[in-house]
Amino acid sequence: ARAPAATQPARRLAAKAAAIEFGQGVTADHIAREWRCKWSQDNDNASLVAAQAALDGVLGDVKATPGVVSVQRVVCGGCLDFKVIVKLDAASWGAFEEGGHGPEEKLIAELKAIDGIKAVETQTFTLETL
Repeated sequence: ARAPAATQPARRLAAKAAAIEFGQGVTADHIAREWRCKWSQDNDNASLVAAQAALDGVLGDVKATPGVVSVQRVVCGGCLDFKVIVKLDAASWGAFEEGGHGPEEKLIAELKAIDGIKAVETQTFTLETL
């Protein structure tokens, strides 16, 4: 699969360990990796509960990853989104990416195996507090 556009500046960053600049006034010091899926309300939200259990199983490893600034979980009861956003300082991104994005492969496989989970995806982007 082709790497998301945000990954290309991230690779340049790994070599330079400097802020990413997309254009005048548009810079970033953090890169995030999102793991997301849709869950079902069937069986009292059983797939959501199972997705949370899968996340709980890797959360310690994610938080212990060098460069991780924050880990956020988003749950939307309206559109049935379950998202995990791992934010890293840009200087640590290269190692995180080269290492397979931490426990991503394990979590994605577990999410895909849950009955009622669909549209399992990943995305890389910058994430800044303004």
